[in-house]
Amino acid sequence: MLAGLAGCVMLSVAVFAVSEWYTYAQSKDRAFWSTEELPGDAVAVVLGCAPKLGERNNLYFLQRMDAAARLWRSGKVSAMIVSGDNSSHDYNEPEAMKAALVAKGVPEERIVCDFAGLRTLDSVVRARDIFGVNRVIFVSQEFHNERALAIAGYLGMDAYAFNARNAVGDYYRRASWMRERAARVAMMLDLWVLNRSPKYMGKREQLPE
Repeated sequence: MLAGLAGCVMLSVAVFAVSEWYTYAQSKDRAFWSTEELPGDAVAVVLGCAPKLGERNNLYFLQRMDAAARLWRSGKVSAMIVSGDNSSHDYNEPEAMKAALVAKGVPEERIVCDFAGLRTLDSVVRARDIFGVNRVIFVSQEFHNERALAIAGYLGMDAYAFNARNAVGDYYRRASWMRERAARVAMMLDLWVLNRSPKYMGKREQLPE
């Protein structure tokens, strides 16, 4: 019994280590804090999160929208896909992101909502297969961008990322760190074992010219 338990622990450690190594290898030198280091002629994919946590504004959301607006002003992207969860009538991440970006000066006609970005995997695959994106710049916090880049690398996309600030309290930072570790293991299973596809696909959609 102890031998079996030890084996499970060793396997878990190995899977964790591989997921961290793979994410690092795929995202190395592709996530940037300055727009000057990013390539041009790209499409942004702004990864969704809840605009509020209970009654309070979600700092991750606010900082992500600030970064997306900065990226737009840099002239490096021709359009922005805001990709997130719209699984219920009263919860709509893409519309919340679009409204925030329009308020920050991004032209409404250059923003496209992807309402089926239920998970990061869905957002990345749909950017390629539904919206026809090859050169992409993800916008999120660094830990999230690294996972998006790992997925995009697996899919053969020309992918980069612009990191939003991560100025949250210690509790949320620790919680995010733990969730991200689990998400990276799940990503490896989705890509290499389960060959999982997005929950929703559909017909090809046109981006603004």
